[in-house]
Amino acid sequence: MRAPVAVLVLQLVLGVGFVLFVLLGGLPGGGGGDANGTTGMTAARIDRFDGRAAWRFLRWQVALGERPAGSEASRRLAARLRRDVPGGRYQPVPGGLQNVVGTVRGRDRGRFVVVGAHYDTKDLPGFVGANDGASGTAVVRQLARTLKPRTIGPTVKFVFFDGEEAPRGVPDSRFAEEGLRGSKVAASAYRRAEAMILLDFVGDRDLSIPREASSDARLWARLRSAAKRVGALRHFPAGTAPRVLDDHTPFLQRGVPAIDLIDFDFPCWHRSCDDLSAVSQRSLDAVGETVLELLRRL
Repeated sequence: MRAPVAVLVLQLVLGVGFVLFVLLGGLPGGGGGDANGTTGMTAARIDRFDGRAAWRFLRWQVALGERPAGSEASRRLAARLRRDVPGGRYQPVPGGLQNVVGTVRGRDRGRFVVVGAHYDTKDLPGFVGANDGASGTAVVRQLARTLKPRTIGPTVKFVFFDGEEAPRGVPDSRFAEEGLRGSKVAASAYRRAEAMILLDFVGDRDLSIPREASSDARLWARLRSAAKRVGALRHFPAGTAPRVLDDHTPFLQRGVPAIDLIDFDFPCWHRSCDDLSAVSQRSLDAVGETVLELLRRL
């Protein structure tokens, strides 16, 4: 009986090994790709964040088409976000715009942090912003739906900013004055936040997010530690990238420690190729797992 038992044990071990191989994404850089944009990437080691749900919502946003601030498509997206996140409500922004705010209560009264993304797209013909707009929005929405009340220390305010992009025709030299409209309002309302975490370009296939130069170094170090714990550190390399004026900037200006998760080395920035072919479900999952782990430790 020993030989048949040994064979069965060997078959069982090989079977389990094959299942693990498949679940972990096969060989690194394995050929091909799929409809979820998983080419050449491996999944995060921890699985608490639903990357598939985030990916579905990214695709839904892209299907809306162009979503510049104040447009019908943008308002439809805002209404969906308000329904989808806990305690969803609108926060008025000058010019007839509106942030969407959700809240997950923490254990520690009086403490809160802000997690945000902009949901508008650049007002360009045919621009659907799969990475620049939809990716951050998809991950922040899913984070708000994943965290449970009082399972974390601080309360988390999830803010979807309207009007990050400057209106059509405004030159880049006027971006500081004409852009960041929603985050300026939110930074004033939440100036007592302990921290602010911004998700912007977080969906591109070849995801690499070094620290943006103005991002708080201490908070960024905690983010990288979280990435290491969940197996996603390869997406957050050591080093510093140039400063970016973004929705975290108004918070920094009010003294709130803030970081910007942005892979600005993105070839389709404000170009029509920022579509589904440029983004990856696994990138969303890696960022979602990392930020979820960071929030659990704040």
